[in-house]
Amino acid sequence: MDDRETGEERPGAGVAAPGKRGAEGVAAGRRLSRRTLVKAGALGAVGLAAGGGAVGFRQSEERPHTALPHDLNAPGEIDRSVFDPSAFLVHFDYGSVSTLPSGQTLREYTMVAVDREIEVAPGVRFPAWTYNGTVPGPTLRCTEGDRVRVLFSNAGTHPHTIHFHGIHPANMDGVFEAVGPGEQFVYEFDAAPTGLQLYHCHSVPLKRHIHKGLYGAFIIDPAESPRPPARELVMVMNGFDTNFDGENEVYAVNTVAFHYQKHPIPLAVGELTRIYLVNMLEFDLINSFHLHGNFFRLYRTGTRLDHHEWTDTVTMCQGERAVLEFTYEHSGFFMFHAHQSEFAELGWMGVVEVKERPSV
Repeated sequence: MDDRETGEERPGAGVAAPGKRGAEGVAAGRRLSRRTLVKAGALGAVGLAAGGGAVGFRQSEERPHTALPHDLNAPGEIDRSVFDPSAFLVHFDYGSVSTLPSGQTLREYTMVAVDREIEVAPGVRFPAWTYNGTVPGPTLRCTEGDRVRVLFSNAGTHPHTIHFHGIHPANMDGVFEAVGPGEQFVYEFDAAPTGLQLYHCHSVPLKRHIHKGLYGAFIIDPAESPRPPARELVMVMNGFDTNFDGENEVYAVNTVAFHYQKHPIPLAVGELTRIYLVNMLEFDLINSFHLHGNFFRLYRTGTRLDHHEWTDTVTMCQGERAVLEFTYEHSGFFMFHAHQSEFAELGWMGVVEVKERPSV
């Protein structure tokens, strides 16, 4: 059994033990919900950007909670040799490419499910289930019509699958073909349709396997009329229940709280930027993305490029995804973040640094 089955916190999971409470704290815990307390204890976005004090909350008598050990935005770094969100942002796995006798392109990928403790903020660790050792798993990319072959091995301690969004045969759907620990399965299908898809484990209980980290982006490029060249970025919105109470304490894009605030994403004035945005947040009904100082063309699911919305904010349920395209007219630092204030204050916030193009 692991933490979700026993209800216990794993040693070294990066959370501090509950402290004693006075009568005032008990009374407050009875009156206010946990989320209200989090909002009251967390600093505003501006304060966090300035490096202000700690995130915390009082504990409810009916349902005790464990505070995070320090400010999620405090100085310090995760071990980027293990997982680097800046590198993940721009990395695409095109697989091992060959040509079938029919002339069709074959792309082969190797995916391994493995239990691994990950760092979701400096000093805050989470016992994850991963594809290839990271959360999110690798961003798989191909072209519509390619034959996709995925050798999946389960090196974890629970049965897992890979369910790909898209069009494929029933026996490749990753729902009924549970792959036990030590077992393998080969998924093979022709990639369709064009667009931004995703993949995730579909073993039950589903919310547990997704929340623990078994998901990633799956991009199918159009075979004809390719998208115009752009600065391309992958952003998977997610969160982590660090004390195993069924609610998230940490929110992020690409797993690490405030990473892109500490390490702004470089862009250039006049440069077309394309974001592949996926929402895989568990325990909260919706998530969102808001871009400062600009509007973007919004292509929901990315299956069509001839129709878009023109906006600066998109709201998405779990499993929804969208392709965002924009160009900055002005240089400087611009925020992007969830437009749920709690999510932003608990880690889902970043910055782009837009610079003038060097003169030729």
